[in-house]
Amino acid sequence: MNQHPLILPMLTLLLLTMSVWIYMYIRRLSFLFTKGIDAQELQSPQQLQQVIPESVNRPAYNLANLFELPIVFYVLCLLAIFTNNIDASLQYLAWCFVVARIIHSIIHCSYNTVIHRFIPYFVASLCLWSMLIITVLAYL
Repeated sequence: MNQHPLILPMLTLLLLTMSVWIYMYIRRLSFLFTKGIDAQELQSPQQLQQVIPESVNRPAYNLANLFELPIVFYVLCLLAIFTNNIDASLQYLAWCFVVARIIHSIIHCSYNTVIHRFIPYFVASLCLWSMLIITVLAYL
């Protein structure tokens, strides 16, 4: 099987997104069932935030975050795949981005100390913007 080197980092990030989504529903549903809360009380995001504590909602916040900068990551990877324009540095940066995002998600969904969460977020951001610069320079 001829596999592009950016497929695996993309699939890993997608699996992370799915895992956070599953974890979010496990946390929310277990909270609702143990507290006997009627789902009808959660019709709006405002009601959801009033009923469900922040600690239970952390995975939801992280899930939303996985649809922000990672979108740029997917676009850059697909652009590199479709144009067949990739080098070792792009591969390395892609994996660094994914690993940093995994660490960020673990922190965000668990104890959520902001400075601890910020470090992998910042590292991932540097990797992402470096990928963008490499991609842009390849076309100049």
